[in-house]
Amino acid sequence: MNVPLPPGFSLVRSLGDVPEALRGGAVAIGNFDGVHLGHKAVLAAAREEAGSGAPALALTFEPHPRTFFRPDHPIPRLTPPREKRLLLSHEALDGMVELTFDAGLSGLTAEEFVQTVLVDALEASAVVVGWDFHFGKNRGGSPAFLQEAGASHGFRVKVVEPFGGSEPVSSSRIRDLLREGEVAAANRLLGHRWFVLGDVIHGEKRGRELGYPTANIALAPETPLAHGIYAVRIAFDGVIRDGVASFGRRPQFHDDAPPLLEPYVFDFKGDLYGKTLGVEFIARLRGEQKFDNVDALVSQMHRDAIEARRIASGPVDPLAPSAIG
Repeated sequence: MNVPLPPGFSLVRSLGDVPEALRGGAVAIGNFDGVHLGHKAVLAAAREEAGSGAPALALTFEPHPRTFFRPDHPIPRLTPPREKRLLLSHEALDGMVELTFDAGLSGLTAEEFVQTVLVDALEASAVVVGWDFHFGKNRGGSPAFLQEAGASHGFRVKVVEPFGGSEPVSSSRIRDLLREGEVAAANRLLGHRWFVLGDVIHGEKRGRELGYPTANIALAPETPLAHGIYAVRIAFDGVIRDGVASFGRRPQFHDDAPPLLEPYVFDFKGDLYGKTLGVEFIARLRGEQKFDNVDALVSQMHRDAIEARRIASGPVDPLAPSAIG
């Protein structure tokens, strides 16, 4: 299911479909997985380069190049395509170009990429990249190469320095924090709360029996999130509610089940099947565990719900605002 993007923001998925309104602008290039604070600095520089008379846009790629080259070891995504589009659409850009990273695109040399994509298709007046950006066949293009190409082809090039001082903000660092359950720390590096979009599927309906009817969402197997119980916010049908969520294999009832995200929406009665939910993670309450009996599990679920309500209703971290509303 697609997530609606705001009016005035264009999503282009083919070089042959670039509208005139997006040509001649400032182009921020990157994978932008997570759209974290370092990425936001690149996007802000593109907006500055565009000024008031030209469009500002993001140029990104799907699938992630590392997944294309190693499909048996897909990179754990902070933002799959839907999530990334949503975040980029709220960065005061005029649009984004999402190119399919395939054999044809990966086979372009750096110079061919510049000519085909930046000059012919986008007619870029300025290009903005991060300090570590490489592109083209065998990663032959560097920021220095891009600056030389810009001088030859007539577009400005801005290279954005590392964001975060001696420990630059990076997608890999954020993935590591999420794997460790350090959600609050990850959120601060993102500049917003980490979230997922998921379609509600039918499950075992065991939560109803325990007094906590949950929505069941299957995430990608490589999702970089520690198993456990989380305080969350849940968006659906234009509203946002607090909740508590379990992510993991449900060891009380299974030996080795596939991981499943099971959010419980506070103060809600209704049918969520088939809906797309945005689940935003605030804090990890505890790890996943198996109890001596179901009554002990339910007692702990009550305590988890109380704690999740307390955390979700507390002060909003100004460094990690909502990403879903």
